[in-house]
Amino acid sequence: MIKSFRHKALSDLFQTGKTAKIDVKLVKRILVRLDRLDIAERPEDMNLPGFDFHSLRGFNPIRYTVHVNGPWCITFAFDGTDATQVDLEQYH
Repeated sequence: MIKSFRHKALSDLFQTGKTAKIDVKLVKRILVRLDRLDIAERPEDMNLPGFDFHSLRGFNPIRYTVHVNGPWCITFAFDGTDATQVDLEQYH
């Protein structure tokens, strides 16, 4: 289950299905990934085709990423069986 967000607009999108602060072209792909993250019980549950799941180096606790589109990724950590600090970032 997703327990916390770093990105307020991402939190709003997840909770209400809408936000004016995220490009509308990304919304569908983001929601698919957030829905999957919400039911994930371990990071490896996000290792799905097209998600480009991997861990990020240099973070403690370990942070993970899944690709959204172009440079946009959703990053997150896990605390037990819960996703935490979920963020939308331009990565690379």
